[in-house]
Amino acid sequence: MKSEYTLKEKIIEALKEQKEIYGDELFTSSLSLRKTEVRTDSSSDSSHNPALEAIETWEMAESLDELYDKIYECTKCVLHKGRNKFVFGVGNPNADVMLIGEGPGADEDRLGEPFVGRAGQLLNDILKAIHFTRQEVYIGNVVKCRPPGNRTPLPSEMETCLPYLTKQIQLIKPKLILCLGLTAAQGLLKKKDSLSALRGKIFELGKVKVMVTYHPAALLRNPNWKRGCWEDVQKFRKLYDEMKGN
Repeated sequence: MKSEYTLKEKIIEALKEQKEIYGDELFTSSLSLRKTEVRTDSSSDSSHNPALEAIETWEMAESLDELYDKIYECTKCVLHKGRNKFVFGVGNPNADVMLIGEGPGADEDRLGEPFVGRAGQLLNDILKAIHFTRQEVYIGNVVKCRPPGNRTPLPSEMETCLPYLTKQIQLIKPKLILCLGLTAAQGLLKKKDSLSALRGKIFELGKVKVMVTYHPAALLRNPNWKRGCWEDVQKFRKLYDEMKGN
């Protein structure tokens, strides 16, 4: 009986953590429920609670390593059919800053790490310019398998994979998130605005502040956008310093 009670408590904690990130929406691997459908008091009976029944084991992971072990063989959307490696994310598991891109490209799919090609080198340079290292931040993507031909992930694919990213955010507990590109921003923030409308603003994702800038790959194709990106990341660094009291 004690082990069952512990399991229920872990499920309740997972639900509360998701509420901190997405408020009234609860995201699980298979459905989205309004908070009115979820009872989180410890006396509730899980056999009559649809939210608790829907919780999967990965949603109760207590570390990034445990989460990876539970999801790296995911087959919930068609993207898994063409993948070479599951690109989970990389960096400091206790980072104050997360950077979130769209999805893996060919180099990332081959090596299993986000932002390792030319765009990754540019991202490293951007981080260095605002006095961050790749090792002190955490870098991930909205989807963790490469879309065919590097196409933009479909909305259904992002919705399927987004709960994994949400869980990573819960475990890392960053203070700031920088979305790299429109797809990452729209997927994470649930907004349909243009990139120009999203850039330069500060959004709230639960307790986490979020900003948006260009994807490094877009800067390689359009070097004239680099100035705007520089303005964005300077503002991001200033916000970070203010939050840290520097």
